[in-house]
Amino acid sequence: MSQAGFWNDQEKAQATVAELKSINSLAKPLEQLLASGEDLSALVEMASEDAELAQELQGELNRLGRALDALELKSLLDGPHDASGAIMTIHARDGGTDANDWADMLLRMYIQWAQKHDYTTEMIDRQENDEAGINSAALAIRGPMAYGYLKGETGMHRLVRISPFNTEGKRQTSFAAVDVSPEVSDEIEIEIKEADVREDTYRASGAGGQHVNKTDSAVRLTHLPTGIVVQCQNERSQHKNRAAAKKMLRARLARAEEERREAEQAAKYKDKALVGFGAQIRNYFLHPDQRVKDARTNCMVGNFQSVMDGDIQPFLDAYLRWRVKQRGDQ
Repeated sequence: MSQAGFWNDQEKAQATVAELKSINSLAKPLEQLLASGEDLSALVEMASEDAELAQELQGELNRLGRALDALELKSLLDGPHDASGAIMTIHARDGGTDANDWADMLLRMYIQWAQKHDYTTEMIDRQENDEAGINSAALAIRGPMAYGYLKGETGMHRLVRISPFNTEGKRQTSFAAVDVSPEVSDEIEIEIKEADVREDTYRASGAGGQHVNKTDSAVRLTHLPTGIVVQCQNERSQHKNRAAAKKMLRARLARAEEERREAEQAAKYKDKALVGFGAQIRNYFLHPDQRVKDARTNCMVGNFQSVMDGDIQPFLDAYLRWRVKQRGDQ
């Protein structure tokens, strides 16, 4: 980074900075723990002669225990793309307008989580619903181990509540599908043959100004061998939308390859792959009681609103531990 001309290639420079952040997210806490461990020996010796220091010793042991737990969790992020940023897509599924509103609530939840962890976010695509909420959205979340933490969020999220869109006040069940892929850099080779990709352009819908709505600026890419479809309409320029769509396609193909390797590994033990876009992974209840429970790990949080405000780390941590256990059972 100290070399002359480092910032001449902005994209490559940003990738290097991101790599440094990922390394430091492990190296610095480890250094701090090792230093604290050395200081602990002196504190133990002093606490044996001073009752007041004994209480301080217990507090320091608790702090170091929590720091060690956090570092051990990070060490579980050992996948080929875990250190990468994440590209998250959210689609409203069954449930009508409630599902559109629910998809928008999930989008806000993940943005809140990113902000709490000092990650940056970029809205790649957002398709509003005419009545409320969104039909779909694509969001890039960038920071150390973003994909590693979030990849377990892939699947179906189910909400049960009294519908605000139902005049009779009936209970409504809504579904939204979340898909998470790694944001891979251009340096990572992912073969995409031009003949394998069909490109469609169309007129963007929703907010965005006169230019967006009057030209065929939106781009949809279909990868014919896999059936993967990505689209982007956020930018005014068709060129920018195409570039964003290509980035999303690279991300989806990288995740597909990762899942293929996992499936092959699981097949050796006659087991199923650990993740799936169509699998229901979490239930969110606002009626009859307020709670959120993960269907895989049984991790449960009794405060629905705190989860909606981005406090989803307990679910992410529980998934990492569950995943290791699943591997061990295989």
